[in-house]
Formats: sequence, C-alpha cells, structure tokens
Amino acid sequence: MATITVNSYDEFASYLGKEIGVSEYLKVTQDYINKFADATLDWQWIHTDPERAKVESPYKATIAHGYYSISMLAYFWMQLMEVKNVKMMINYGIENVRFGQPVVVDSEIRVRVKLHSISDLRGIAKVQLDIRMEMKDSPKPVMTGLLTFLYHFEN
Repeated sequence: MATITVNSYDEFASYLGKEIGVSEYLKVTQDYINKFADATLDWQWIHTDPERAKVESPYKATIAHGYYSISMLAYFWMQLMEVKNVKMMINYGIENVRFGQPVVVDSEIRVRVKLHSISDLRGIAKVQLDIRMEMKDSPKPVMTGLLTFLYHFEN
C-alpha cells in the first residue's frame, strides 16, 4: 500500500469517482477497546467484560464500540493520502453511517476509500469520501458512510 500525495485541488479532483486505496489491517484488541471505553466513559459490559461476554453475548466475546470504528477513520485515511499545501483541514461531517456487523475483539479491520465528490467553496475544497470499513475474512462491511473534509489549500 502506497500513500498518495496531492498538492492541490486539481490533483485531488483527478481521483473523482476512483478508489483512492485500501488501508492496512489493524487488529482490534481488548486493550484498545478498554482505552476507548475509558476515554468515552462507556463501559458497557459487552465491550469491557470478556468473561460476561463469553456467557451472555451472542458473539461469545466482547465487541468494539460502534464509535470506536468511526474514530479509527482518521487513522486509516492518513495511511492512504497525504494532502500537502494545506493551511488547515477540518472534519466537516459524516453522513449515512450504517453498521453492518460488530467488530469482535481480536478481529482485523481496514478501510476502502473512494472519492465521491469534490467541490470548490470559494477556495476551500469540500471533499466527500465513500468509506467502507471491512473485517478480515468477512464479505459484509463493518461500516459504510460518507466522510466529509474541508481542505483550505495554500494557493
């Protein structure tokens, strides 16, 4: 996997309708899940109690928070594209998020990204990315959605 570098709006726009890339897999450990629970104050047992989950969960193990999956999008995106000549980048929104299946502890996830749209808002690039989060060895997506960033290019 190679990181794509873009330096301008026009270079970014050349990917319109194309797949930008597929990230590396990341193993979702219980430690990651617990740290996310600590950061968000969401210690629901299905995420943080492996012994109870073995008995009571339909998955027979803990699962990652849905918002954990969302929070990993920036990490995965940075693997795929480096945008240079930018004064500022703003997370603008996430639309149409759907969770297709839970991420069971010790599963491996990655994202597949396609440039859905790009528009010039008086010198600010509004970029919308089709995101598909995948779990290793599973055809069903973990999550799909439309991620929007605003890039303020230098020139």
